Amino acid sequence: MGNNLFLTKSLAGLLQEAKDNKAGLRKTLTGLNLTTLGIGAIIGAGIFVLTGQAAAQYAGPAIVISFIISGTACAFAGLCYAEFASMIPIAGSAYTYSYATLGEFLAWIIGWDLILEYLFAAATVSVGWSGYVVSFLNDFGIIIPTALTAATGSILVDVPNIGWQELTKNLSAGLLAKGINVETLPHITAIINLPAMFIIAALTIILVIGIRESANFNNIMVIVKVAVIILFIAIGVAFVQVGNWEPFIPKNTGEWGHFGWSGILRGAGVIFFAYIGFDAVSTAAQEAKNPQRDMPIGILGSLSISTVLYILMAIVLTGIVSYTTLNVSDPVAVGVNAMGEGMFWLRPIVKIAAIAGLSSVILVMLLGQPRIFYSMSKDGLLPPVFSKVHPKFKTPHISTILTGCAAILLAGVLPIGILGELVSIGTLLAFAIVCISIVVLRKTRPDLERPFRTPWVPLIPILGALICIVQMAALPFDTWLRLIIWMAIGVVIYFTYSINHSVQRKLKNDKK
Repeated sequence: MGNNLFLTKSLAGLLQEAKDNKAGLRKTLTGLNLTTLGIGAIIGAGIFVLTGQAAAQYAGPAIVISFIISGTACAFAGLCYAEFASMIPIAGSAYTYSYATLGEFLAWIIGWDLILEYLFAAATVSVGWSGYVVSFLNDFGIIIPTALTAATGSILVDVPNIGWQELTKNLSAGLLAKGINVETLPHITAIINLPAMFIIAALTIILVIGIRESANFNNIMVIVKVAVIILFIAIGVAFVQVGNWEPFIPKNTGEWGHFGWSGILRGAGVIFFAYIGFDAVSTAAQEAKNPQRDMPIGILGSLSISTVLYILMAIVLTGIVSYTTLNVSDPVAVGVNAMGEGMFWLRPIVKIAAIAGLSSVILVMLLGQPRIFYSMSKDGLLPPVFSKVHPKFKTPHISTILTGCAAILLAGVLPIGILGELVSIGTLLAFAIVCISIVVLRKTRPDLERPFRTPWVPLIPILGALICIVQMAALPFDTWLRLIIWMAIGVVIYFTYSINHSVQRKLKNDKK
């Protein structure tokens, strides 16, 4: 049993599978499509929501350093992903790579872990989408009942000049510092987040219809949001007040992870969520026209462009307003407000970009998860229904619909804070395993053709894994507890279903 747990999948078989394309997935994606797919997934909640929230709660203006730390870890992991994606152009991302190098059980663990990254990420970003849509509609006098715009059971307060916000310890402290007593403000208990559920349902339908249609929709969203981000940065520089950057690293409150260098590390762990999109490119490997050439372009190109925009946005946003005011669902809109009435024309444009940006992130996350389910199902680790392909649309339609339904439920009832931290820890674990896998495969199979080679092995993969593990360690204990519970559920499913239906295990037994 012990040795069988580390049964690996034949690399020759994987390469033949990619060549034959018996899956029937349509090969339509180019290097440009893959790059915009990556940007579509990366630039979203991180830049429009989490930048402000992480600055307000953990790092202050030093959130810029947090982005550099996370970006460095992603650069190392991205180089490792690029090698794997060019070498094994199969849908499934880190799950497939782990199966080929570390064995079936660890592949199952990473596949189960990736649900935290993709499915939970779609739900997380939809909550941010909801915040911007509600704010945008309010500007035109269209009011969605407040109780239908937040997680079930959330306490919302009507903050002067800002509007309804979820009540948190930081928000209470910030209002108290301004002489406002939270108890005197109107309160509402939320029922469900209806807009978040709506956008997931709409994008699930688009994904069922086809990959080409999904890619075209994503391209339009990416052009809109990148153009507006550059516009905001260019205009915002003129409104920067140097005093807002002082102190650049706020003094620690006495609690680990709240400002100071520990806050920078925790901020890096939390906003790591902002970078997860680049590895979603690898889930579409079987739908790329020339994966050996285009996958590294898509992964590294999207990561590089997004990192530069993140750092510039963080610098400008924390320079326009004090970081203490950014713990809201639409922090970029707060930055526009601070520019004065003369710049209010920019407010709806920024919100449109945020809505477009967040839409593309949700789309790519909902695209990635079914393709991981698809690969796991083809290997027998999940029921066959997850690998069914629509006869007309050539998409994994049933797993797409199941993913959409689960994300709708999560988005409607859970707050963005819990969802975001779960996504971050799940992604960090996946990246660490991919980095380790590169070192293992270089030792065990040095003969394999590698169209793209990670430089400076083993230094780059080891540094990538270490930085990911340090950021995981910086996350709150509650997040670790949820991860452990989630993994325990996955282990139970593996030993009660997957191990008995594994295709590789059956092939091995047949050879005996």
